[in-house]
Amino acid sequence: MKTIVWDVDDVLNDLMRDWFESCWRPSHADTRIRYEDITENPPDRVLGISRADYLLSLDEFRRTELARLCSVSDVAAWFGSHGHKCRHLALTAVPLAAAPASASWVLQHFGRWIRSFNVVPSLRGYEQAPTNCFSTKKEFFQWLDRRGLIFVDDSEANISMALDLGISALLMPRPWNSSAKTISDTLDHLGRILEE
Repeated sequence: MKTIVWDVDDVLNDLMRDWFESCWRPSHADTRIRYEDITENPPDRVLGISRADYLLSLDEFRRTELARLCSVSDVAAWFGSHGHKCRHLALTAVPLAAAPASASWVLQHFGRWIRSFNVVPSLRGYEQAPTNCFSTKKEFFQWLDRRGLIFVDDSEANISMALDLGISALLMPRPWNSSAKTISDTLDHLGRILEE
């Protein structure tokens, strides 16, 4: 049986879009930047702010608004149609302080299918790396039995890493990556992979 490894932010949810539309834009009313203009992730350079300021704002948004985020509607519909055909796990890179809220969000929205939540710490200056844990998604995949895995992520670097390890991988279309597909097209492709 195949196992799909799902990134969480900007794959299962629209974290960047929701942060940008409900947090960044209202406090920067004069900006001409649209979500579609965010061609880099992290977007600090595009937005003209420091990386520290961006991360502080995003982390505050996670702390106060994450529970209210909806799942990506196409992804939720895909799970309703195909979720029973394989196993699923979540693999996300978030600050350790945000991991409990992220896990709760995943289980609330996708707990019928995703019952394994895995974190690779996205460390902040105030955190120390925990010992005996995976520090990258690559380390996690090197530990995991990779037979039958399919990885879905919005980061081209993470997709390249997975492909280098022999893992099937699909790039979730976002403005900051080169995917020319729609989210719906990508999920249709994923459904076809499950039928192979």
